Amino acid sequence: MRSLLKRIGGRMREDRAPRADGILLLLILILVTIGSVMVASAGYAYAASRYGDSGYFTRKQLFFVVFGFLLMLIFSRISPELIKRAALPLYLVTVLLLLATLAFGLTGNGAQRWIALGPFTFQPSELAKLSLVLALARYYDIYQKGFSQKKHPLLRSVGIPLAITGLLCVLVVLQRHLSGLIIIASIGIVLMFLSGAPLKPLGALCGMGVLGVGTLALTLDYARERVTVWQNPAAYPLEGGWQTLQGLMAIGSGGFFGLGLGKSRLKHSWVSEPANDFIFTITCEELGFLGASSILLLFFLFIRRGYQIGTRTDDVFEKTVALGITSKVAIQVLLNIAVITNSIPNTGISLPFFSYGGSSLLMLFAEMGILLAISRHSTLSYR
Repeated sequence: MRSLLKRIGGRMREDRAPRADGILLLLILILVTIGSVMVASAGYAYAASRYGDSGYFTRKQLFFVVFGFLLMLIFSRISPELIKRAALPLYLVTVLLLLATLAFGLTGNGAQRWIALGPFTFQPSELAKLSLVLALARYYDIYQKGFSQKKHPLLRSVGIPLAITGLLCVLVVLQRHLSGLIIIASIGIVLMFLSGAPLKPLGALCGMGVLGVGTLALTLDYARERVTVWQNPAAYPLEGGWQTLQGLMAIGSGGFFGLGLGKSRLKHSWVSEPANDFIFTITCEELGFLGASSILLLFFLFIRRGYQIGTRTDDVFEKTVALGITSKVAIQVLLNIAVITNSIPNTGISLPFFSYGGSSLLMLFAEMGILLAISRHSTLSYR
């Protein structure tokens, strides 16, 4: 009787659908929770002064979090095979949306990057990051299965992926979106590297990319101004250096333990956009070095887990998507921290899970859903 029950129980376990990775889900929930708390804390003073409503950012962010969480659950249940079939159509839709943005998009802060969808605005460049990951993953899936790697190896391993990445880069540059260009180009190069592209041509490509961004920074007025301010922000305290200087002051004033949650002084009309790109400066001020380091550790654990899921998945498409989504988060975290510490010019890069914003947060939740869906097929030795 006991052996029969064991046999039945074993069959039931085999028939169950594989579960999404619990550790990854826990890390996502922790980061989203801390990020939402920091949006409420960092943004209430700015919201009160700009909108006359201290809860403006908090309510909207909670709406995006709840809607995004549902979106994540939906995507986590979608078969990776279905996502694979949608990869190339989504890439084409993204190209059309970027073209539409150039034709009749909304303009803000001197850049035309948004499209109105009823009462909401959407930034197609956020979709472009995911579309690039899926398109390259689909290409490498076809490349591994259907192409002879001995014929035109450089074209197939670098040339075609470069064309897929380059088209999106050109359309984003035309929107005066230099940070979007850097992130999209970085995603493309990282995925080429992880997919085994030859190092010499890839290194040359990186060099040309740096040279191209440098050329844009010197020729485009808005980019050249940011480079000039970056070199010496103290010389331009009211002409571009204000945000950087106040952000650095917020980071330094937090000390080891911080001033306490909600007790930031510099979020009161000193740090510009405290709930958005510079939210981590307020986090450092309120939570201190200890709290900021703990958050960076959470990001590290998330990135490590994402790479584990990707490297322990046998399917080429799923592997590339998992590595691409994780790399995208890693790139944005690295660049955001570099911006707020003035290690690179201020290019307006949001911090995943933390920065206020609908398009970026909803796309992030969709990406997390896809990553969770792939984790069901990962051969992780522990859950």
